[in-house]
Amino acid sequence: MGLSQEQLNAGIDALAGLEPHFARALGHAGYPEPRIREPGYTTLLRTIVGQQVSVAAANSIWNKLEAAFGAGCPAGVMAAAEFDALRACGLSAQKQGYAKSLAQLVLDGELDFAALPADDEEAIALLTKVKGIGRWSAEIYLLFAEGRPDIWPAGDLAVQEAVGRILGLEARPSEKRVRELAEGWRPHRGAAAIFSWHCYNMDVI
Repeated sequence: MGLSQEQLNAGIDALAGLEPHFARALGHAGYPEPRIREPGYTTLLRTIVGQQVSVAAANSIWNKLEAAFGAGCPAGVMAAAEFDALRACGLSAQKQGYAKSLAQLVLDGELDFAALPADDEEAIALLTKVKGIGRWSAEIYLLFAEGRPDIWPAGDLAVQEAVGRILGLEARPSEKRVRELAEGWRPHRGAAAIFSWHCYNMDVI
């Protein structure tokens, strides 16, 4: 599960102690709510389904998939599912390839969600073996579903924008710059990411 409210608040408090700009932003924005997803295959499959479509569209497709293939769309069922049946649920040919890649890795035992590497970079490398799962999606999974405290999705544009605002920078920092800026925030970069999204959405700084 993701970072609890207590863990999230403690991480943000630590960041506020390290960086006065965080303390100022916290005074304006307050604490964010946790972002928690269930760990496992189904959450990553839902991530694939939701790529590049609206939340409403993703929910509609997912509901049709579960109606057709069962709760959670089990890996064995998805691996064997026919093209037309998946297309009828709204899943594009590209996403079908991604979903089947995930299902096959799980069935082959190459991807065991209960035993992902403890090292974050190794876990990211394993998750990105799934077609359609890039670094960002892997990081989001590890942060929201596993609650890994030091995940830092520096490639996220909203994180970049919010970090720039929080720190009072004149322009949105690059991914490389955001990684450099956050080095001193270890091991609380996961809380920094969630707080950054919170500030970005509130637009109060």
